[in-house]
Amino acid sequence: MPLQLISGDITKMSVDVIVNAANQRLRAGGGVCGAIFNAAGRNQMQEACDAIGFCDTGQAVITPAFNLHAKAVIHTVGPIYSNGKNPDEELLSSCYLKSLELALANGYKSIAFPLISAGIYGYPKEEAIQIAVKSILSFLRSHELTVYLVLFNPRDLEPAQRWMEHYDQLTSSGIE
Repeated sequence: MPLQLISGDITKMSVDVIVNAANQRLRAGGGVCGAIFNAAGRNQMQEACDAIGFCDTGQAVITPAFNLHAKAVIHTVGPIYSNGKNPDEELLSSCYLKSLELALANGYKSIAFPLISAGIYGYPKEEAIQIAVKSILSFLRSHELTVYLVLFNPRDLEPAQRWMEHYDQLTSSGIE
């Protein structure tokens, strides 16, 4: 299956590309961002990000992976959850789609995502999971890529699997 849900540490993934849940200034942060910067080599990663300088919400940029098991890191900026007052869902979906497009454009065949915006950016996990799965699976209908959604908390795996099965049923019956 081209989309696999797993529980674990994204910095330990042996894939072509790891996705970082970044901030607009591409600065080392906490959570998954801090873990990726630390595992990659904090100073090297910060220098590479400083050379890019900025990334808009819903967009993605790419850097080398340095000390990670991956070849590259795609940094994408998720929306800060605003309780549906802004185009949160579209921006979050765009994070996944732009990252997938950037991976393919650079010739990569496998990519690992964290659950974007569901940490300090406040996106409700269940909604973030639904948007991630729907966005990734819709992209994979017309593109070849192995995709992992890496959930740090093992308790998030069950709702993600449930949503993926639900989405598969909807799409196989022609409803989306």
